[in-house]
Amino acid sequence: MSASTPPTPPDARTPEATRATAQEATPTATPEAAPTATAEGAPARDGAHADIPTLLVKIFGKDRPGITAGLFDTLAAYSVDVVDIEQVVTRGRIVLCALVTAPPTGLEGDLRATVHSWAESLKLQAEIISGRGDNRPRGLGRSLVTVLGHPLTAESTAAIAACITGTGGNIDRIFRLAKYPVTAVEFAVSGTETEPLRTALATEAHALGVDVAVVAAGLHRRAQRLVVMDVDSTLIQDEVIELFAAHAGCEEEVAAVTTAAMRGELDFEESLHARVALLKGLDVSSVDKVRTEVRLTPGARTLIRTLKRLGYQVGVVSGGFTQVTDDLKERLGLDFAHANTLEIVDGKLTGKVTGEIVDRAGKARLLRRFAAEAGVPLEQTVAIGDGANDLDMLNAAGLGVAFNAKPMVREAAHTAVNVPFLDTVLYLLGITREEVEAADMHLDHD
Repeated sequence: MSASTPPTPPDARTPEATRATAQEATPTATPEAAPTATAEGAPARDGAHADIPTLLVKIFGKDRPGITAGLFDTLAAYSVDVVDIEQVVTRGRIVLCALVTAPPTGLEGDLRATVHSWAESLKLQAEIISGRGDNRPRGLGRSLVTVLGHPLTAESTAAIAACITGTGGNIDRIFRLAKYPVTAVEFAVSGTETEPLRTALATEAHALGVDVAVVAAGLHRRAQRLVVMDVDSTLIQDEVIELFAAHAGCEEEVAAVTTAAMRGELDFEESLHARVALLKGLDVSSVDKVRTEVRLTPGARTLIRTLKRLGYQVGVVSGGFTQVTDDLKERLGLDFAHANTLEIVDGKLTGKVTGEIVDRAGKARLLRRFAAEAGVPLEQTVAIGDGANDLDMLNAAGLGVAFNAKPMVREAAHTAVNVPFLDTVLYLLGITREEVEAADMHLDHD
């Protein structure tokens, strides 16, 4: 935003007003808003400023400390009430918008002159627009659209915005969540329902090569959540059974079966038994070796650390093996972990697994079980996975994220992330990179 930003009508919601000082604290009248209490405890009348004269005061220019205080000090002399405030600073340029009630009769001209004089003294530009009432009520239907780009191009941004408009939606605010390792922005959208918006944007995102997540807005965004991840090729970069196979000398045979199973070409349980059978006779010492060979996906520690700080519960479900997932649970401080178990007799792998098989349907069952144990509604769960055996879990969760997934999984999941950084999932939850880094710095200073 810059001082040359063209003026807009008082009711327009443009990128000039992309971020309030407190992101969602802007008082905007909505048809379904409940009456608020006055200082005396009586209900206040909805739309208290609905039909009174108001002024939209817009300030543009180089940012410096004291601009916001200076503007309202200037306005205070005219006994106006504040109806709405929005402010954004981009590359050192401020756009400050204040919607205030008109001053007493006969003083508007003086107010205008004083504000312009104050602005000129600070080498700022001022614009004052007369009107009536508050902002237009937002349309029914509230969604938050998160867009991840690496990079985020003007072309893709234009196409996403046009797609939102094409569904009948209105963009109320735009807010950058992160500038690296990807550019992530969040659109607050009203006037259209979440599901049709998600469907339309999924098609558009695939064509544009960007990642888009659409979730319903509301208080649930701030509620405690449960995040459950697949392990192989999601939480970690490896396929654990292939690490074991490398020690058993049958890596190529196992890898071929694994690839076919993840594409959904083979029944998972059948393929699991076939692969594990190839490990028969492998010494138990290989377990410790495999644990040291496991490589976490970039951003995995940041994702889990941040979620835990926020009070979220985090778990993993895996078609792999407890011999590895139990170690990951301890190392990363996970709340839940469940996987298959390799049978070991007399210090050797028998080529069999014990207990109930964790397959595609089993992962979904475990998600529901973890949610029940955590006391978190299923709609407040997030599932992350990459393979066909994750699909039931992704679809059962409130938000299913296909992470660098196979094509059939990307198409079926709620949203897809196609960059190799697991912590980008934080942006889908409305958590900014600045918040993550600030929390890390606070921890370092403790």
